Amino acid sequence: MSGTVLMKWFREASPRLKARIAGVLFLLLVLTAALTEFFARGRLSSTADLAAGVIEGSCMIAVTLLFYDIFRPVNKRLSLLAAISNLVGLTLELLQFLPHGVNIGLGFHGFYWILIGYLIFRSTFLPRILGALMAIAGLCWLTYLSPQLANYLSPYVLASVLLVEGFAFLWLLVFGLNEQRWKEQANAARASIGTWKKPTTTDLGALQRSVEEETTNLL
Repeated sequence: MSGTVLMKWFREASPRLKARIAGVLFLLLVLTAALTEFFARGRLSSTADLAAGVIEGSCMIAVTLLFYDIFRPVNKRLSLLAAISNLVGLTLELLQFLPHGVNIGLGFHGFYWILIGYLIFRSTFLPRILGALMAIAGLCWLTYLSPQLANYLSPYVLASVLLVEGFAFLWLLVFGLNEQRWKEQANAARASIGTWKKPTTTDLGALQRSVEEETTNLL
């Protein structure tokens, strides 16, 4: 499938389908992470470990892009900020070119999930409980910003995060989102943009005269 065809499909796909695809991809990520971190830790070859990392990274990038598109009607700037923070975190995790780069990357990851939790909470097309779960997962990821705390709590935090996020994305896979409410919120966002217009010279002149009149009355 060419890039042009893929982008066309992405634009035309329904938001419910995008939410379900995000659920599938993230559950694949969770299963891969659980396998490598809990069931086969230290027993995988370097090739298998690299393959698992590629799967996890690819799934997370795809989920990030899908979520950016899904939550644009809620708050476009905040959705973009969330996407950028997660991509920065993934870059730090994958390249590992800074001391404690992985921990810093996981901190960005936590910030991302907190923002996603807020966007879900402000949306009208997803249950708010999912937003709370995402925010809890984000707070758990933030513990990795303290290496000492991360070393002590890492297995428990990782297990809790995978469980919480896995449940949230399983819900997305099964139910998707309320497409009618998504369209209503998207239309409302477009309408709010359409009602704004750049002030003209006449508008600015009228404002200046109004300020001058008020100043004269006060004097």
